[in-house]
Amino acid sequence: MRRHPRCLLPGKYRRRSSDAQSQIHIAYYNCIIVNLPRRIELGTDYRAKYFSRTESGFPKEVNILGAAYEKVEDLRYGTNPHQGASFYRPKEEAGSLTFGDMQQLKTGKSGLSETNYGDLNHGANIVKYFDRPACAVMKHLNPSGAAAQIDNQDLHAVYIRARDADAVAAFGGTAVFNTKVDAQTAKEIMTSVVEVVAAPDFEDEALEVFNDFETYKMNKQMRVIKLPNLPNLPKWVGDPAMPTIKTLMDGTVVVAEPLLTCVKTGDDLNKAVTEHAKHGRFEIETAPTTRQIEDLLFSWYVNLSVRSNGVVIAKNGVTLAVGTGQQDRVAAVRQAIAKAREKFKGEETLDGAVMSSDAFFPFRDSVDAAAEAGIKAIVQPGGSVRDWESIQACNEHGIAMVFTGERIFSHH
Repeated sequence: MRRHPRCLLPGKYRRRSSDAQSQIHIAYYNCIIVNLPRRIELGTDYRAKYFSRTESGFPKEVNILGAAYEKVEDLRYGTNPHQGASFYRPKEEAGSLTFGDMQQLKTGKSGLSETNYGDLNHGANIVKYFDRPACAVMKHLNPSGAAAQIDNQDLHAVYIRARDADAVAAFGGTAVFNTKVDAQTAKEIMTSVVEVVAAPDFEDEALEVFNDFETYKMNKQMRVIKLPNLPNLPKWVGDPAMPTIKTLMDGTVVVAEPLLTCVKTGDDLNKAVTEHAKHGRFEIETAPTTRQIEDLLFSWYVNLSVRSNGVVIAKNGVTLAVGTGQQDRVAAVRQAIAKAREKFKGEETLDGAVMSSDAFFPFRDSVDAAAEAGIKAIVQPGGSVRDWESIQACNEHGIAMVFTGERIFSHH
C-alpha cells in the first residue's frame, strides 16, 4: 500500500529536521540578498514590477514533516512583487497531485504568483464538492461568485452566473471549473479581464479561443491551467489530507488538520432544536424545501473557502453575495445583503434565498437582518448559548433553520 504523506502520525509531525530548518532559514536570507538589487532597479518603474519574475533564492529541495519536497519553479512573486516565492511538491506523490502535476497550457508573460496559487486552491476546493458542472470565480482567496448547474444548464450559463454574482469583483479574477471547458464558455471568459482559468480539461477549440489575440485583446497575459487530478482532492472529514502549516514571524510553525466537512447530504442537516434550563425547549417550526436543501448544501460548500466571519447567500445554485472577513457576525450578514442588492447582476432576488453562516449566531440580530432581506432558510453550526433566541426569531419570521454541528472557520 502506497504511503501517503498526508497520513503521517502526530509523532512524526514533531520530528522536524534541523537540516531542513537551516535550509529554509538560509534560503530566506539568500532571498533578501538575491532580490535586493531587483527591488532597487524596479523602484521607479511601478508597472514593470507586476510583470517581472523573481528568483526566490529558496533551495531546490526542502523537508517538511518528514517528507521531501522538490522545487517545481520560482513564482512570478509572492503576495507582492517585492516578495520572492517558490512552488514545491512532495516528491513521492508526483503523478497524483492536483496542483503539483498541473499543466500550464498558457503562462502569460511571467507565470503564476503566490496569490494565483491561493485562488486556484480555494476555487478547486469549492467546485470539488459538486457532481454537476460548477464554477468558482476567486479574488484574493475568496469567492466573488460561484454557481453550480441547475435545470441542465450548459457550462456557458454556469460561468455567466458565477461571474455576474459580483462582476465588479470578478475583474482580474481566477475562474475554476470542475469539468471540461468548451469553446462557447471560453469565448465568454474572454469578454472580460480574467487572470487565470483552470479546469480538468479544455476542448481544443477553447484553447484556440484563449490564444486568439486578434479577436480578444484584453487577455493576452491570461494563464490557462489544466488540473486533471482535481477529483483527487480530499473533501470529507476522514479523507487522507495534508495538514495545514502556518509559519509565524519568529520561525515557529502551527500544524493543524485541514478544513473539511462532515456534511455530505441533506440528511446531515439537523432540525434546529435546543434545550434551555430557564426557557425550556425550542424547536424550529418550518422545514426547508427540497430546493432550499440543495441551496443550503451549495452555500455551505462555498462557505468552506470564505474567510471568517463568513456568510454566503445563495439561490437556485448561485451565490447572490458573500460576506467575508468581518470581525462580528451580523456585520458579515449585513455586508452580504448590501452586496447582493448593489452588485448581483443575475435574475434571482433575495426574496426566498438561503444563507449559510460558518459559525453560530451569538444573538438573534443576524436572523432578524436576514428575515428583513427576505431570506427563508439558514444553515449554521449551532451551539450558541442563545440558540433559543435564533430559533425563536426564525419561528417569528417563518424561516427554516438547520444545524450542522460543525464550525467551519477559515482564516486563510
